[in-house]
Amino acid sequence: MAECRLAVLCSHLCPTDLGRPLPLHRRPGSSEPQAVSVSCCRGSGSEAGGEEGIGKKRCVFCEIIRGESPAFKLYEDDVCLCILDSNPLSCGHSLIIPKSHFPSLEATSPPVIAAMCSKIPFLSNAIMKATQCDSFNLLVNNGSAAGQVIFHTHFHIIPRKAGDHLWSSESCRRQPLKWNQETVDLVNCIQERLSPVSSDSCRTLGLMLPRCVQD
Repeated sequence: MAECRLAVLCSHLCPTDLGRPLPLHRRPGSSEPQAVSVSCCRGSGSEAGGEEGIGKKRCVFCEIIRGESPAFKLYEDDVCLCILDSNPLSCGHSLIIPKSHFPSLEATSPPVIAAMCSKIPFLSNAIMKATQCDSFNLLVNNGSAAGQVIFHTHFHIIPRKAGDHLWSSESCRRQPLKWNQETVDLVNCIQERLSPVSSDSCRTLGLMLPRCVQD
């Protein structure tokens, strides 16, 4: 697992699929060009709830945002950046990354998540047209068990074509949800952990259960 994560990190540091050329810039005092120049990573480290401060592990996404590591930039605004994934699952596989460092989705500021999500239709439409696709997967790997290897929140936009067989799980047979007491207990357990405002609205879900289950 550790070797796999290292390989993915290295792939982001040393992209091999350069794709379409973008304007280059040079680091001060260096003759080596980079693929893009992006603005500084604002609010990284403990101030943003992150782990990329002094004495902490390096974050390749923060380095890209500061212009210290190369990447192919598709889009940038005050809150987020969209780049090509350097180890793509499909042509046009892209990442939406917040400029502030947050190690996980639950640690990310809601306004930042909202800003990132608001750009998904705009970005995905452009990516699908450029790759001649009509579908895409929106993916978040949140936590080690879910496959997260770079602990800086990011969304994947993965263009899809019919018959590409990208996910082996798509051929797996899914089991229908069981309308039993175990499911009711799960719903109640989740609702208890939501905020009071959310819990009030979620209580209406109980009305959707069959009478035999409610009893």
